[in-house]
Amino acid sequence: MAAAHWEGTEIADCCPGSRWRERRLFRRFPARTGLVGPEWLRTNLGDSWASRCIVGWRRSLRRRAGQWGGCGAVAMASWAALSPSIVEYFPGEDFYPCGYCKNELGSRSNGMWAHSLTVQDYQDLIDRGWRRSGKYVYKPVMNQTCCPQYTIRCRPLQFQLSKSHKKVLKKMLKFLAKGEISKGNCEDEPMDSTMEDAVVGDFALINKLDIQCDLKTLSDDLKKSLESEEKKIGKNSKKEDPNELIQPHALEEKLGSGEPSHSLKIHTVPKPGKGADLSKPPCRKAKEIRKERKRLKLMQQNPAGELKGFQAQGKPPSLFPPKAKSNQPKSLEDLIFESLPEDASHKLEVRLVPVSFEDPEFKSTFSQSFSLYVKYQMTVHQDPPDECGKTEFTRFLCSSPLEAENPPNGPDYGYGSFHQQYWLDGKIIAVGVIDILPYCVSSVYLYYDPDYSYLSLGVYSALREIAFTRQLHEKTAQLSYYYMGFYIHSCSKMKYKGQYRPSDLLCPETYVWVPIEQCLPSLENSKYCRFNQDPEAVDEGRSKEPDRLQVFHKKAILPYGVYKKQQKDPREEAAVLQYARLVGQACSERMLLFRS
Repeated sequence: MAAAHWEGTEIADCCPGSRWRERRLFRRFPARTGLVGPEWLRTNLGDSWASRCIVGWRRSLRRRAGQWGGCGAVAMASWAALSPSIVEYFPGEDFYPCGYCKNELGSRSNGMWAHSLTVQDYQDLIDRGWRRSGKYVYKPVMNQTCCPQYTIRCRPLQFQLSKSHKKVLKKMLKFLAKGEISKGNCEDEPMDSTMEDAVVGDFALINKLDIQCDLKTLSDDLKKSLESEEKKIGKNSKKEDPNELIQPHALEEKLGSGEPSHSLKIHTVPKPGKGADLSKPPCRKAKEIRKERKRLKLMQQNPAGELKGFQAQGKPPSLFPPKAKSNQPKSLEDLIFESLPEDASHKLEVRLVPVSFEDPEFKSTFSQSFSLYVKYQMTVHQDPPDECGKTEFTRFLCSSPLEAENPPNGPDYGYGSFHQQYWLDGKIIAVGVIDILPYCVSSVYLYYDPDYSYLSLGVYSALREIAFTRQLHEKTAQLSYYYMGFYIHSCSKMKYKGQYRPSDLLCPETYVWVPIEQCLPSLENSKYCRFNQDPEAVDEGRSKEPDRLQVFHKKAILPYGVYKKQQKDPREEAAVLQYARLVGQACSERMLLFRS
């Protein structure tokens, strides 16, 4: 079951090293962790100065709105009631323990403590390779860290269910309906499989396979083999045949669906020396043989080459008629929301709760949610009790820098941080921590009851979050992506994220999205890669005018062009310019960089 522990938990898991660095910062700056936005300003500056800072920031927005024209008016409408994003930047000068390869001094990242973040600022940050762990926002130093972490996003609108995904959904439906499940045989996502099986393998199949279905040859083979086949039915009718024949149209259908190649069953000849008789055709199921015998009989009765109800149209007729509409593949939503019988054994309910101690439902479920977190961390990740206390849980999963927003054209739930709670028969068995942002649903973390690991809750929750993204898209058209955190090609247990397809990886140099299929060959040769193949391409969002960067210093908001004249330490200038380069021009102008 070790694979199941990684499965799904890491799709929403922050870098373990970042949590180590976050704890170190928390011990160093304990007073900075409990307040956000206006509260932080009031505590540090007093009510009067805090009001002046926020008013001054909004005035600068109005000036920009006038420069932006109509678009600026729309931006001001959504930002009118918001406080600015306030961050403190900490350059990654040291190496620290890596949670993936266990290198004691292999991981390196730059980070900042976010006192508050607007959802648009955080959206722009994750589109430049940043990611949050509580209020700590970090960006790996990709060309230096031991395990480069590439931001990965799935495209839910074109999402294709793999065979293993369908298996997980059907397993849940069976459990809810009948309460029947084989706890000792959990076949989940192959967490330790290589990505070649999931993505690159498709191209290998297309290049290597040249399957032809010749009607006459197949008919002759059937005549010769039916008698010998039926003698073996008694032994093989109940066994799954690993060498199952796939017809050409079925192969094309699967390849075109984006389904991982490991779900394709290819008819192969057994290897010599393993008890296989190469002079005899491979065994097939009795049901398949009966169908083929019937179709062979029909063909003999219709020498013109026509089957009842089908026209040959100058081509050999297919042995397998097209599927009826009722047999069309079920969608993700069909499998998730399939009706259960009235006497269903279990009831599953998914609730979306805002991460806020002012929300009554969040407060009422906090104790149960925390107990589940402790059980998960200690059982699955073997954390000692002192590392999964209430303070750690609150700081890591209940404290978010994101300011909740509810614009009229946004999703019904608004934007911000949420806990997606999975209630089974009145008890929480899993919690997915997510951020709803202007263009995506971003998965932060998942913890679940280890007693229900046989339900593959990691995969199931990820599929539910993909379906949820599609639901939000129906009202908010621009919200159309599902961010899965980081893809780490050098860590076998993190490769499974590429099996949620289609998906893209973020180029660490130009910050453009590239389909994962195009990235994998390069990752096979090097841990760190630039995915953008255009050698002339540059980071379009880079900091071009660092003097316009907004600095919050000594109770005043001032552009960096003014601030730098007051500074004599060259290290300060290097740190600020590094920050500007990493967050980009847009964020550097909107966010306030706190300097003490």
